[in-house]
Amino acid sequence: MATEALVSFAVERIGEMLIQEASFFKGVRGQVDRLHKDLRAMQCFLEEAGKKQEEDSRVRNWVSEIREAVYDAEDIIDTFILNAQSLRTHFFPERAFKKLTNRYKVGKKVEAIQLGLQDISNRREALGIKNIGEGTSMSRSAQMLQDLRRSTPHTEEHVVVGLEIEADKLVNQLIGGDQRRRVISLVGMGGIGKTTLAKKVYNHTQVLKHFPDCRAWAYVSQDCRPRDVYMQIIKQICSSTKEQVEMAEKLQEHELGAFLHEHLKDNNRYLIVLDDVWSPSDWSCLAKRSSNDPDCLGSVFPDGGKGSRILLTTRYKEVASHADVRSIPHEMRLLSKQKSWDLFRRKAFLDIDAESYLPDLKELGEKMVDKCNGLPLAIVLLGGLLSKNMSHIEWKKVHDNMSAYLAKEGSQMGVMTVLNLSYIDLPSYLKPCFLHLSLFPEDYVISTRKLLLLWIAEGFVLQQNRQSMKDTAEIYLNELINRNLIQVVRTSFNARVMECRVHDFIRELAIEKAKEHNFIGTNIVVDPHLFPSTSSSLFSSKSRRQSIYSDFERYASIEHYSTPYLRSLLFFNLGGICRISQLDFITKCFKVLRVLDLEGLGIENVPSVIGELIHLRYLGLRHTGLKMLPLSIGNLRNLQTLDINNLKRVPDVIWKITNMRYLYIEEQGEDDPLKIDTVQNLQILSGITFDQWIRNNSSKLTCLEKLKIEGRCELVEEVEFSNSIAKLHSSLKSLYLKASDESSIPSLAMSSCPHLCKLDIKGRMQKLTETFQFPLNLSQLTLEACRLDCDPMPILEKLPNLLTLRLRAGSYLGKEMHVSANGFPRLQILQFLRLKELVLLNILKGAMPWLMQLEFDDFKTKIFGLNELLNLVEVKILCFSTPRERLLLGFFLRTKVSFWDLTWMAVAKGEIHICRRKA
Repeated sequence: MATEALVSFAVERIGEMLIQEASFFKGVRGQVDRLHKDLRAMQCFLEEAGKKQEEDSRVRNWVSEIREAVYDAEDIIDTFILNAQSLRTHFFPERAFKKLTNRYKVGKKVEAIQLGLQDISNRREALGIKNIGEGTSMSRSAQMLQDLRRSTPHTEEHVVVGLEIEADKLVNQLIGGDQRRRVISLVGMGGIGKTTLAKKVYNHTQVLKHFPDCRAWAYVSQDCRPRDVYMQIIKQICSSTKEQVEMAEKLQEHELGAFLHEHLKDNNRYLIVLDDVWSPSDWSCLAKRSSNDPDCLGSVFPDGGKGSRILLTTRYKEVASHADVRSIPHEMRLLSKQKSWDLFRRKAFLDIDAESYLPDLKELGEKMVDKCNGLPLAIVLLGGLLSKNMSHIEWKKVHDNMSAYLAKEGSQMGVMTVLNLSYIDLPSYLKPCFLHLSLFPEDYVISTRKLLLLWIAEGFVLQQNRQSMKDTAEIYLNELINRNLIQVVRTSFNARVMECRVHDFIRELAIEKAKEHNFIGTNIVVDPHLFPSTSSSLFSSKSRRQSIYSDFERYASIEHYSTPYLRSLLFFNLGGICRISQLDFITKCFKVLRVLDLEGLGIENVPSVIGELIHLRYLGLRHTGLKMLPLSIGNLRNLQTLDINNLKRVPDVIWKITNMRYLYIEEQGEDDPLKIDTVQNLQILSGITFDQWIRNNSSKLTCLEKLKIEGRCELVEEVEFSNSIAKLHSSLKSLYLKASDESSIPSLAMSSCPHLCKLDIKGRMQKLTETFQFPLNLSQLTLEACRLDCDPMPILEKLPNLLTLRLRAGSYLGKEMHVSANGFPRLQILQFLRLKELVLLNILKGAMPWLMQLEFDDFKTKIFGLNELLNLVEVKILCFSTPRERLLLGFFLRTKVSFWDLTWMAVAKGEIHICRRKA
């Protein structure tokens, strides 16, 4: 549960502070230490409490009290450290007196919390919830919900829109292709129509003919019970007497699985639908699979080589890949705008033409359908609700409070109830990350780089073995994506997620849960149309996080003294210019702030008092127009992330911030000295200039994994620069060199950096020779503006582990490129962009055996050997807007891909995307 994780993070942080801030705790260390131990003891119980919290209000209230006690402890300790720090500037007599006063006060407050915890513990027993972890029986409401959601193939939905093409594809997969038993998975978020599509396919005429004798549909659910699933199947495929069924019901689970196996084995072929599978372990349990070998089918569902199929529906991609690693999951898509309207129209207006109703009903309907963002369940519930009353007044009521109506409509089958199952199923460590999504505006495209750094700053990501926190955070992100709680917007060439967003209903679920846990304030939008008052009561006094979407001036004018323990403050989509005096309230009112993100807010200056926010871990100032930072920024000793660009000058105080891990200072205006070699925890350094870099002792940066150096480099001595990179041999994984103007990138030998796997070079290079010494583990290489006049392929094709090669504008000025046989043994992605002089690319047979994706933008280049690339499945051609380009495109299609067995071709936004089946 989320509270368990939040409490765990808070307890962990208190423990860290006891170590890191030991000097501040003289005189009260014993009390704070005992408090830490008491909180750890409570933490052990929370895991059990979480299992019952959803159903028992007493447990829910008890857990809430623990959470508030932990928050209070955290607030007391943070404030004590803040006060102790501020006293260092006072004269001795005054400082000594105030120290004693502060220690006395914090001692009393800690004592009060300990008494409160004791009271909480005593009341747990008095309430009779001492052993709430005992027993595994399902709660009454959970059982009722499961019964309501139980699917059968006989209740097929008659109004189905937008699934025709998907149904045809699935039917072909079920009745054709490989004769081995295959598991075909339908994957998608709750309410997207997986079960509806499965029913449509299950009852399809061709499927009925292909599986005439042995078909069965079984509902699995979160409470997976293999014995019940086996009995559901047996009752449908066996023509058993009542006595035989009763006998089967007496069998043990493993005996029942063996009985089912034998019966399926005796049939010609079978089709089994397993609806709503929640985890890989559930699949393994159902199939009685005891091995991770993809060829291990398990002992229940046999493979007779007769074309048997299992159709599985799930919310999680991991379940699909676990069930059958050789089958590509069928990922359900949200409905288009037109399909959404068609579905709504047929549900709301039934058989009557929508045009015969008043235009204002149609207008309201279109607005509400847009809010559903293509989610079929929401559209169906909305249409059914509105079909009961065709008055404008009723439709307007629903329009103004859609979420509440959709949550209520269908009782326990409402949209939020269905989506809430995905939240309940989240492991505790993912729940705070999910709740954090509630801070972002509706339909906001989120930078994943920023999101991961925010999670780290919030303390949601714990160090695991030798893995970096950023890598761990990325694993968390991918888990939420695989659970269909986050949607991917854009990926990089190597398939890493760069941008994402959250569906509106998922976001509303996150907001609802976040408010329950005091994770965010009561309101997170300051909108003068909605809230004409300027009262600070807009926000809860217990608010830990706030995000503001509009009207910065109005938000700044509110009195914020009722929320002194705010930990995160994020601003979005504000624009405009902010005066320095308007930022003063942040440092005056939110003294224990950990996260401050002002990205996009026009700022002339940052007040020097920002240096008093000593608990700050994340400071986001990107795209603010800020040109100078105050020297007091060096006082932020806990700062982990500083994200800013286009500064005129970076103050030379970064060396003081020894906890800094992620430093982004791209596009500096001036090349002044910048000492950073004391920041030994630094993992990402982006934007340091060549001259600044060589003035530092890089051997001290033992944790540096990602480095971007930019600016002028004509005065940089090559041997010195090469040695400075070589000193990062134990940690460096990614290197980006960007030279400005006409200066040349210094030559460097990188073979001494065995972990370097990504290299980007933008700028003139004198020559690409064997002496450049690329590291053997290099997997991604990008060259741009290098102005090479010799064919780089004879050198690059020898890199044994290169997976992605991108040659961009100005990287090569020659006319021909030749790839020899056996060249690029592992290359998968090849990109040519704006190589204006290139007229010939010759690929000899045997080269690039694993190339899967080719992207280019110039049709005059002749490519020989394309038909020898047997694994090439995707070609992307950019920029064909002029008549000449369209003519060249037609020539390309006739001459170069005419032999392909195309699966699809898409033309949009100035590019053509061609895919084919593997040869």
